Amino acid sequence: MRDVPGQAVPVNGRRVYVEESGQGPDWVVFEAGGGCGRTCWDPVLPLLAGTARLVTYDRAGRALSGRVTRQLSIDDMAADLIAMTEAVVPGEFVLVAHSMGGLVARRAAERLGPRLRGLLLADVLPETSPVYDTWDQTAKKVDRMLAVTQTLSRFTPLARLFTGNVRRLFSADTYQTMLAEDFTPAGTSQTRKEFQAVAAAIPQFRAQPPQLPQCPTIVLSVTRAERGRERQHAATREHQRRYAETLPDGRHEDVASGHFVQAEQPRLIADRARQLLTASRKMDGHGC
Repeated sequence: MRDVPGQAVPVNGRRVYVEESGQGPDWVVFEAGGGCGRTCWDPVLPLLAGTARLVTYDRAGRALSGRVTRQLSIDDMAADLIAMTEAVVPGEFVLVAHSMGGLVARRAAERLGPRLRGLLLADVLPETSPVYDTWDQTAKKVDRMLAVTQTLSRFTPLARLFTGNVRRLFSADTYQTMLAEDFTPAGTSQTRKEFQAVAAAIPQFRAQPPQLPQCPTIVLSVTRAERGRERQHAATREHQRRYAETLPDGRHEDVASGHFVQAEQPRLIADRARQLLTASRKMDGHGC
């Protein structure tokens, strides 16, 4: 398994496990999607190691972070992200978020202000997406499936079977760590809680959307849809494009990839992060 030094960082009465790598005057922070932690960014990190200091972490309750005693909301996760960056990152940074992590990042952006130099949203679902119209039903269906997975994941061969799609995307070392940390009964339990957090957050986001980030923002849409979900996927891409168009300094881009963009197109993620670092240097006063 991968062996990367890290540290536990206290945040809001909880703790999150943080790994730092890379070198340079700039900083890039990564927020994982639902069911994932710091390891999902492994394909990207070597490509940025000579450009900036890189920060990945596990949300509270996940992988090497401490257990949590209550259900955390998206707002709680955003508060933890902010507290973590205040403890680890000395100044401004670019934030890269994937999937569900986009909800966390957008909520955090409201309070990060001028510390946020740029925002890269990789296949993030805006709350306007029709996918969320029936999300309560979807979350219940997914929860029933994950409940079965949670029980069966005690047996490593079965956990490998359930996660074959992930195994094909990541290196052997990264996948072995994911198998030991995320695809376990405890990891699956936390994934269920994250789905519940999204279900609770969507009505709030629709009623009162987060303030639009003022910093340079890139919104990535993946072009490869899951079989049978082509129409839904096309609608999602359209809402991602519309969200980008509402931003003061936003850009939308289609990417030839499935959902795990950081594994299928790591060079593109690294390149867009560099572009945001460069763009923010050109702005008067930097950031949001």
